[in-house]
Amino acid sequence: MIRARDHCRVTAAGMILAVALLSATLTGTVSAAEDSSPPGGLPGVQVPSLSWKDCTNKDNGFQCATAQVPRDYRNLARGSLSLSLKRHLATDFTHRIGSLFVNPGGPGGSAADFVSSVVSRLPAEVASRFDVVGFDPRGVAGSGQVTCMTAEESQQVWAGVSASIQPGAFERGQRAAEQFNAACQTRSGDLLPYIGTEYVARDMDLLRAAVGDKKINYFGVSFGTFIGTVYANLFPTRIRVMALDGAYDPEAYANNTYKYDYWQYVALEGALDRFLDWCAGSPDCAFGHGDPVAAYDALVSDLNVNPVRDAHGTVVANGATLTYRVMFALNGGRPGWLGIAKNLSAAQQRGGSYVESIGSRSNFFAANVSVECADRVYPRSKLLLHYRLALSTASAPRMGPVAAYGPPGYDHSHANACEQWPATRASRYAGPWNAHGSAPILVVGTTGDPDTPYQDAVTLAATLENGHLLTFVGEGHSGAAHSACSRAAEVAYLIDLTMPQDGARCTDDPPPAASVHGIAQSATASINPRIAKHLSAPRVHAAVAGLATPALPIPRRPSSCRRYASNPMRWHRTWRVFRRQGRMIPPWERA
Repeated sequence: MIRARDHCRVTAAGMILAVALLSATLTGTVSAAEDSSPPGGLPGVQVPSLSWKDCTNKDNGFQCATAQVPRDYRNLARGSLSLSLKRHLATDFTHRIGSLFVNPGGPGGSAADFVSSVVSRLPAEVASRFDVVGFDPRGVAGSGQVTCMTAEESQQVWAGVSASIQPGAFERGQRAAEQFNAACQTRSGDLLPYIGTEYVARDMDLLRAAVGDKKINYFGVSFGTFIGTVYANLFPTRIRVMALDGAYDPEAYANNTYKYDYWQYVALEGALDRFLDWCAGSPDCAFGHGDPVAAYDALVSDLNVNPVRDAHGTVVANGATLTYRVMFALNGGRPGWLGIAKNLSAAQQRGGSYVESIGSRSNFFAANVSVECADRVYPRSKLLLHYRLALSTASAPRMGPVAAYGPPGYDHSHANACEQWPATRASRYAGPWNAHGSAPILVVGTTGDPDTPYQDAVTLAATLENGHLLTFVGEGHSGAAHSACSRAAEVAYLIDLTMPQDGARCTDDPPPAASVHGIAQSATASINPRIAKHLSAPRVHAAVAGLATPALPIPRRPSSCRRYASNPMRWHRTWRVFRRQGRMIPPWERA
């Protein structure tokens, strides 16, 4: 029996009044003893030898290598795996700091490919002072890509999915997960137990030693923050700097999975609501003719009934696949809103990228699901699963049903698959999470992040013994991707060991427009010079504005949690206004 009080432990969350980005150079000493364990943390493991060579023509200026690492760190007799690496050498060798390991998240994103993005999009000092290094985690892209369903099989399964809740939805979701899991086991079963994040973190420590660094420099985004968190707990004294942007709450992610998923449902629905609100009031929005909510619902409903088909009559896109397209697009923040509106308008005419086949994402979905199911444990209870999915979809009526009852795909859509996951979890890390004895770690959270809710960053910064929080007040997934202020603060920390003061906030959320060059450069005067110097054009388009704005008010907690737990729709209506405004303070900790 599920008791309401089990879900009503109130979080005493709050927000500090906004402050300017005052900073101080980090001079603290590490209290814990230096780690005397070998690279990788376990005995008998050899540091790989890296033979760097120029990459292919499309990666001109970059070097590539392959590393051999143990398949199973606890049983070396099981052989090795090959990891794909890429790096960009520091352009200022005289002032080179070392290697900067980077990861874009996913899980399923290629860190090797991410090297190019970091070099081209972050301020030039990063590529000047660091060898930027990325390795595809085991089971991802060039490091033994996990395969489950083919593109054709994925397209066929998605053809029968609805974006709304239909009779028998739970049972269909269970069958889709069974089919997906069977395909994973058939095609990648020998790898599935060994792709969890504990082994990825051990791989990264081996590679740290392989490139000759005594301590690691790390920049992780999204799921890359979980990789960093696990590394920090396995090897806390081997960190020079670690920036975790778009952070995960590690305890909820690994061990309280329904709680973690719930808030991602809420965050995504809130991001869609805020886009539709903007569209309703903006003459620049090309979708809906003043009523985008009705237009969006009508479009999804029509695609459910009349899907897009190819010349052979095969379903290519429907309301469910369009919902997924919008879900990913919301990560782009306010600068992407004009594009979302245009693509939705095109979809009304059965054109544009939102009505293309989703089958091309089959490999990404395979890695995303497989890694998360290797990391996370869902209680083996169909009754609990049924209840929690119903609660989540009640809080996210537009974005939720596809994730809850569709095929396993991205992040919060994994409950059906992971609850019945067939593989052992030999490489799962379950805690602790405080990283005792680590150097100061920078955690960045975005108040309107649709993918990693802001409260996760607050929780991670508080959980880490030496965690420090930087808040970007804005939309989109991660601060570095959308805020010049956040990028400057993160680069200052990575290069100069300059940490923003706790409670520091960036408020330079760019508008839904093609350019933000008009923001006054004089705003940099309000930033500490150590950070302001990293706000140079053209790599960073805008200076920081409004750093001393008031904090978002905190909504009052319900006087009685029980009545909300027993009636999810009542909670949904009560808190809808706060979700629309990106105020992710939960009414109870266990939703």
